[in-house]
Amino acid sequence: MTSRTVRQSSSALARLKTHLLRWFDNSRSNIQGMRDRLPDQIDWMRILPFVLMHVACLAAFWVGVSPVAITVAIVAYLVRMFAITGFYHRYFSHRSFKTSRAGQFIFGLLGASAVQRGPVWWAAHHRHHHANSDCENDVHSPVQHGFWRSHMGWFLTIRGFAPDFQLVRDLMKFPELRWLDRFDLVVPVLLGVGMFLLGVLLHAVAPALGTSGWQMLVWGFFISTVLCWHATYTINSLSHVFGRQRYKTHDTSRNNWLLAVLTLGEGWHNNHHYYPNSVRQGFYWWEYDLTYYLLRVLSWFGIIWDLKPVPVTVRENPARRLRR
Repeated sequence: MTSRTVRQSSSALARLKTHLLRWFDNSRSNIQGMRDRLPDQIDWMRILPFVLMHVACLAAFWVGVSPVAITVAIVAYLVRMFAITGFYHRYFSHRSFKTSRAGQFIFGLLGASAVQRGPVWWAAHHRHHHANSDCENDVHSPVQHGFWRSHMGWFLTIRGFAPDFQLVRDLMKFPELRWLDRFDLVVPVLLGVGMFLLGVLLHAVAPALGTSGWQMLVWGFFISTVLCWHATYTINSLSHVFGRQRYKTHDTSRNNWLLAVLTLGEGWHNNHHYYPNSVRQGFYWWEYDLTYYLLRVLSWFGIIWDLKPVPVTVRENPARRLRR
């Protein structure tokens, strides 16, 4: 083997090591402050875990299914969807209520379990979306970039992955939140291991349930996560296309009752873009908003407080209403 071949092999191994480390340590990406200079192309090595999560769902044909596995998958979906809608979105992105620093960290941990990166990253991208809604710079916009790009293509690119940290300076001052962002795979890996061990335990103590470690991992983690992902993404890709507009918002945001069901209240998107500071997105009693109801329950126990309402004068403002 020549010295040149050795150098090439060493260089290839070093690149592979860098790619692998980026999956577990986001500081290895070295993208902070470089957003506008990064290429707008898919980073295939970085998104490989994302692709493999989808492929892993096919293992359901081998591990089978059981009522307990389906139940755990549904519960995992609902808990993590609430963590995204209530905490990542309404708390970290919009500060629509207050909590303690300990509560904030716990909310971040729960949100991280949904495998949508850390709370600082998520909030930075969402605030950018509101500042540029349906404009050319809005990478979430189906009007500007089409369905697939707005649904998930935007965060698969090198540039799309990079957040604008200037938009989240209020969150960056907390080292524990920065840690969750830097090592955003820690919580999902622990959840996946926990699901597997739960299945092993149930198989040992209650074999009549018909589950196993691998079955619980596939249904309780992989399938539940992928469903939670794509339901969340529909608020970008579908809520600016299908539904009704109640308010003039200078964008194409729409209210969609079906998406509100799938995302525990996020489908009232036109309401939200009209008045994003409100903790409640279903402005009227008939607009189902489970996330808001659960946040109200948390407020009864003093876990959160100062929930910001939508003022009646704002909600009923005739100058901004398109329909009643």
